[in-house]
Amino acid sequence: MARIAGIDLPRNKHMEIALTYIHGIGRTTAGKILDEVSLSRTMSSDDLTDADVTSIRKVIDEKYPIEGDRRREVAMDIKRLMDSGCYRGLRHRRGLPCRGQRTKTNARTRKGPRRVAVKKK
Repeated sequence: MARIAGIDLPRNKHMEIALTYIHGIGRTTAGKILDEVSLSRTMSSDDLTDADVTSIRKVIDEKYPIEGDRRREVAMDIKRLMDSGCYRGLRHRRGLPCRGQRTKTNARTRKGPRRVAVKKK
């Protein structure tokens, strides 16, 4: 099992998919990394040699912010929006959807479970 950036890559998956388990790397970035290292995108993650893992790790360390650094960047971006008081920042602060989705129905993921009003007699 290959270990890159503190993440164990899943077994028996194509490399393009396996690399997406690292926070900050999506399908496009995974494809670019594999092209740069000249590995097949459909190569199984079980077939990686130590040299392949080392070359992938080197490319990722040089060019891409991943895991803790990427999470910190995203958190700082959200904090900047909230501090500036823009619409998106207010939606983040209130825990509501930021990208124009309807909230009369749905949006339960952002809003949390329904609160039922209790009437007193």
